[in-house]
Amino acid sequence: MIKVLIVDDDSFIRESLKVLVGLDPEIEVAGTAGDGFEALALLGTPGGGADVALMDIRMPGCGGVEGTRLIKEAYPHVAVLMLTTFDDDEYIIEALRNGASGYLLKNIPPDRIIQGIKTVHEGNMLIHPDIARKLAGFLQPPVRQEAAPRQALESYGLTKAELTIVSSIAEGLTNKEIAGKLFLSEGTVKNYITDILSKLGLRDRTQIAILYLKSQGIG
Repeated sequence: MIKVLIVDDDSFIRESLKVLVGLDPEIEVAGTAGDGFEALALLGTPGGGADVALMDIRMPGCGGVEGTRLIKEAYPHVAVLMLTTFDDDEYIIEALRNGASGYLLKNIPPDRIIQGIKTVHEGNMLIHPDIARKLAGFLQPPVRQEAAPRQALESYGLTKAELTIVSSIAEGLTNKEIAGKLFLSEGTVKNYITDILSKLGLRDRTQIAILYLKSQGIG
């Protein structure tokens, strides 16, 4: 069962999302909050834990960008999925830099929201390539400046299989899709990703994708 915390300053949207998300038998709504501060407080209460925070990016008080930072610092296991509009690129980039797993547009069908929750809960990310490229320009990856782009990633001791997984993550493939592509089990792919994060000194899949794009001269 995936426990979801819904965070939005509009009570009507909160309740609507609560009903829609709660229709899926694999999802349980753990609670609702009106801003990032309230969400953080709720996560710390008995029974208030969640696996995924579905959070509006623009809210008075503590918005989604700052809320993401606070939640990921206190509860790094909680995946944050942003709700946004078409013109929120700057906010999306900041939220992703703060550890958000991805974003959804507010006007998408309910089944896409449910699938998005399941996607980030599995450790995958929801990020459009255009946003990834923009974000790459803001990230200063820990690569040696004298190294050629492709050599920079290899200099961290990544194997050929790990490099393939890194590029697949940057393409937006899920663990299941990567496993099928490389004829591996999903568990093996997860172990590879854990090792990749450790070697690169990164926190999550989003940073892997951004570092790869940066190493290829994108952004």
